Amino acid sequence: MKRLADFPLHLQIFFAFSCALFMVVSCTIALWLWNKDDNPNLQAFATFSELVEQNLPPADAPRAVQMAAMDRWMQRAHTRFALFTANGERLSRPLDPPLAFPPRDAFGQIEDDWYGMRFVWPLKDKRVLVTQFRSDQQKRPWLFILLMLGLAGSVALISFPVIRRLTARLESLQQSVESLGRGNLSARVTVAGRDEVAQLATSFNRSATQIEQLVQSQKTMLANASHELRSPLMRIQMAAALLAPDDSPTRRELQRSVGELDALVEEILTLSRLEMASSAISGDFQPADITAIAAEECAAVQIELQAEHVVAQVDARLIRRLLRNLIENALRYAGSEICVALRHAADRHFTLEVQDRGPGIPHEELERIFQPFYRLTHRGNGTGLGLALVRSISEYHGGSISVSNRAGGGACFCVRLPLAVT
Repeated sequence: MKRLADFPLHLQIFFAFSCALFMVVSCTIALWLWNKDDNPNLQAFATFSELVEQNLPPADAPRAVQMAAMDRWMQRAHTRFALFTANGERLSRPLDPPLAFPPRDAFGQIEDDWYGMRFVWPLKDKRVLVTQFRSDQQKRPWLFILLMLGLAGSVALISFPVIRRLTARLESLQQSVESLGRGNLSARVTVAGRDEVAQLATSFNRSATQIEQLVQSQKTMLANASHELRSPLMRIQMAAALLAPDDSPTRRELQRSVGELDALVEEILTLSRLEMASSAISGDFQPADITAIAAEECAAVQIELQAEHVVAQVDARLIRRLLRNLIENALRYAGSEICVALRHAADRHFTLEVQDRGPGIPHEELERIFQPFYRLTHRGNGTGLGLALVRSISEYHGGSISVSNRAGGGACFCVRLPLAVT
């Protein structure tokens, strides 16, 4: 069973407001029914009854005379009367609905129930006069109750759009915060009004702008630094060639180290350019035969390829880099039994899977391996940028990448990309 806190905020506020409103209305109705008192009118009713008594025939007058007198009073006062003897015998004309003989404890009092308000007046000659001053008593409480409930319902319905509008701004702020947390540094909130929610939205926009500027400056500095490293690397390589013979171990080690540094700088430059791009640059996307690219990369390292014919609008250079990084990652950690699968998927997408039978990936590290410079525990090989670059290339193309451990051992990296840029 859901708790109140499990519902959206606007429903929680609306429910609390409605409950408070209907509680106030219920208490008002209860107090009205309990405190309804006609005693202030008791003296007026007694005076009116005395006036009627003075104009009635005596108690020993014929019944027809007394009945005619009561008929005249009903016509003059537009009020229902009933006249009884002391033992309850009716002396006036029967009415519909009838006025019953009252109990003795009601003499001289107002008898009020759901059917009407009646005043019971004992005459000096022991007769009893019953005057019904109001005959709509049965309807009036219900009309009042329905009126109060209708008023409460109307106020609740009118308040709902106001509450929804207020909480909609909070929901918009929540969505922007989540978008910023997912890496969309351009997420902002529309500021409306001058209340606390508007101040919070302004603070969020200011903070998001500062974060975006800091991250952008760091990316720019990293890209510039990586670019400047290319020249010293080239000079080191040329110096090594001049100082050592071709088959010298020192030269081979220098060339290997320079090659690793050059590959690292290239990955950093590519990663920085992709992260600084706010969206895919459609001009760089051209129709490319993904199957041919996969076949070339798999043939170069002699691994199995299971492919359907896929042609998509992509940046062919980046797709080749993506596939090469995944294959090199599998070769580094698995070494054998590597398979690449290329298939069409639903919604005009295609999937590219690289499967291996290596040691697999610890469950707690499945998401962290795509972070820049992160390397698996106790596996120190590599720069830690290959998989981060794969994720950036996938997102740059409007796709995604996921990883899972295979039954029987090994890992499976699955890249899902659209066939055409949108």
